[in-house]
Amino acid sequence: MSTGTLTMHVSQSCRHCGQPVNVVMADLGATPVSNDYLRPEAVDGPEPYYPLRALVCESCKLVQLQDFFKEDDLFRSDYAYFSSFSTSWLKHCETYANAMIARFGLGADSQVVEIASNDGYLLQYFKQNGVKVLGVEPSLSVAQTAIDKHGIPTEVAFFGSATAQALVDRGVQADHMAANNVLAHVPAINDFLDGFRILLKPQGVITFEFPHLLRLMEQSQFDTIYHEHFSYISLLAAERMLDVAGLRVFDVEELPTHGGSLRLFVCHKDADYAQEPRVAAARAAEDAAGLGDIDTYRKFSDAVRKVKRDLLKLLVELKEGGARIVGYGAAAKGNTLLNYCGVGADMIDYVVDMSPHKQGLYLPGTRLPILSPDQIQKDRPDYVLILPWNIKDEVMSQLDGIRAWGGKFIVAIPSPRVL
Repeated sequence: MSTGTLTMHVSQSCRHCGQPVNVVMADLGATPVSNDYLRPEAVDGPEPYYPLRALVCESCKLVQLQDFFKEDDLFRSDYAYFSSFSTSWLKHCETYANAMIARFGLGADSQVVEIASNDGYLLQYFKQNGVKVLGVEPSLSVAQTAIDKHGIPTEVAFFGSATAQALVDRGVQADHMAANNVLAHVPAINDFLDGFRILLKPQGVITFEFPHLLRLMEQSQFDTIYHEHFSYISLLAAERMLDVAGLRVFDVEELPTHGGSLRLFVCHKDADYAQEPRVAAARAAEDAAGLGDIDTYRKFSDAVRKVKRDLLKLLVELKEGGARIVGYGAAAKGNTLLNYCGVGADMIDYVVDMSPHKQGLYLPGTRLPILSPDQIQKDRPDYVLILPWNIKDEVMSQLDGIRAWGGKFIVAIPSPRVL
C-alpha cells in the first residue's frame, strides 16, 4: 500500500455535483487561517486552528477543502491582500488588458466587469484605454482603494446569481468579464458561475484565471492549499461545472503565474466562438497525467511529505552551521508551508513584506514578525527563504544586493534548494 493512502474518514457532499466526497488528496494538519495576521496586542493570545485537508470528488474530480467556513468569515471588510504590491502581477494585467481589447474589439461602447476586482489592479488598464469598467469586490478595504486611487466604480458585494441579476436590473450587461484567481475562493461555486451566465451579453466573453491543479500536483505545490481556497481546479472539473451553468470553454492559455495557471476563454453555449485547438491539447495533457484516475490524487501525499522532510533537513543543517535565516513575503502560501512544516522562530528570525498593510503584524501560527524589506539591508542575513516562490525572480532582483555580503536565497517548492 502506498504511504500516500490515508485511512482517516472524512466525508461531505461535493460543492459542485453533490456526491459524497471522502478521498483525501492532502492532509496538512491543523493550521490557522492563512490571511489572519495577528496585531501586536493579540500576539500573546489564543488563536483558532482548523484542519486543512484537500479532498477529491470521485464523480466530477473537483478537488475541494473539507468544509469549515462561510466566505464572509474569510474575505471580510479588512481583508489584507492588495494585488497591486507585485510589479510582475501588474505587468501581467496590463498585458492582458491590451490583448483582450485587441482580440475582442473592446472600446468606448464596451462594458468590462471584473469579479473580485480587489484594489483596481486590473481594471485601471481598461479604463486607461477608454473602456467602461465596473468592479465587483466583497472586501470594503480593497474596494475603497480601487475607488479612491483609480476612480473605478466598484460594487461591494459577493458575486453570484443575485448580485448579477441586481446589476442586470440596473441596466448593466457585460461584453467582457474577468475573474482572476477567484474561482478557487468560492464555496457556492454553482451559483457563482450562474451569475456569469446572467450578466454576460449573448456574444460576450469571460476569462477565468486560476492555478492549474495539474501544475500543483506535478510540482508539489501543496502550499497553495489554504483555507481561503475552497477548490483546486483542473480543466476537466471546470468544463463540467461550466456546462451545468450553460457556458462552454472555447480557448485555453497556459500561463506562468502562480506556479502555472490556466486562462479559460468562456462564452454562452450558443455563442459564435469556434473551439480552438488548444482546448483539446489541454484536455489531453490532463488525461495523460492521470487526472481522470482517482489513484493519482491519493498518491499526492507522498510528495507533500517529502518536501517537508527535505526542507527541515536543509534548514537544520544551515542553522547548525550558524546561519541566520529570514523569510521574504507574508503570503498565504508561505503560512501554509511554515505551519505544516513546523518552521518558526527557531529557524527564521522574521519575515519581510513590501505591503505596508502587513508590516507590523505577525504571521498566523508561527507568530513571526512582519517587517519592511529594509530590515534585510540592516541585518545582513545569510539566507532569505522566499515564501512566494511564484515571484522568486522578482524577489531575487529586488534583493540582489544581498550577494555583496554572500547572502543566498532558498525556495521550498517544487523541492527545497539554495539558489
